[in-house]
Amino acid sequence: MPELPEVEVTRLGITPHVVGTSVAGVLVHSPKLRAMVPPELAGLLTGQHIDSVQRRGKYLIFTCRVGSLLLHLGMTGHLRILPGERTPGPHDHLDILLSSGVILRLNDVRRFGSIHWTTANPLQHELLSGIGPEPLTEAFTGRYLFERTRGRRVAVQRFIMDASVVAGVGNIYAAESLFRCGLLPTTLARELSEADCELLVRCIKETLATSIATGRSMDFAREEKKLAYFPQQLYVYDRAGKPCRRCGNTIERGRLGTRSTFFCPVCQR
Repeated sequence: MPELPEVEVTRLGITPHVVGTSVAGVLVHSPKLRAMVPPELAGLLTGQHIDSVQRRGKYLIFTCRVGSLLLHLGMTGHLRILPGERTPGPHDHLDILLSSGVILRLNDVRRFGSIHWTTANPLQHELLSGIGPEPLTEAFTGRYLFERTRGRRVAVQRFIMDASVVAGVGNIYAAESLFRCGLLPTTLARELSEADCELLVRCIKETLATSIATGRSMDFAREEKKLAYFPQQLYVYDRAGKPCRRCGNTIERGRLGTRSTFFCPVCQR
């Protein structure tokens, strides 16, 4: 499932192939995503020069001279760079044909991704304007997080997964960050001290940065039929029943609303 590190690694991986090129054409193979691909997209995007690829939360922003393409990878989305013509598969939804001769292809098995076009400031788009600070920037501090936790009777894992609190921290990296700082995911946000928040912010930054560094060598132009995100050594996520890598105790699984959570009852308190 692509979370912030996977989206950032995607941005880093495709940028050398797409920035500075022009869009020679757009082929929509299947418009059915979480939101339908805009029917006018091909006409709007063809001929545009791609100036940059940015990221806001889990959204990629392809900035062109007269507008921006916003792309969310959903739960199973992948972007890859393909040389020349390649016959699309059943889950290939969109091809952006570039002037360099390569194709930027979107594959999404579960169709939870989405594509949007705007001619306004993309950061003010309704999908992005309410997102909190980027976790790897100086705007995300312990003091900021502490102030946001005051009066919040919500489990800390759900709290840091709230995109209006901090951008892009999903279930996997929330669980891993809480393990790193020794907090149980069920701890109420309002019970955190300022020192707890300082530690949690530091651990979120370290967890995300380590993951991004792990994936930096991922090649989005490789020829494998199925593109998989980079393997990682997770400490708790999806490891219920297995020994903790730190203390050897059994990792447990819990529920927070509709989401699973994973933790070590010895290392986290």
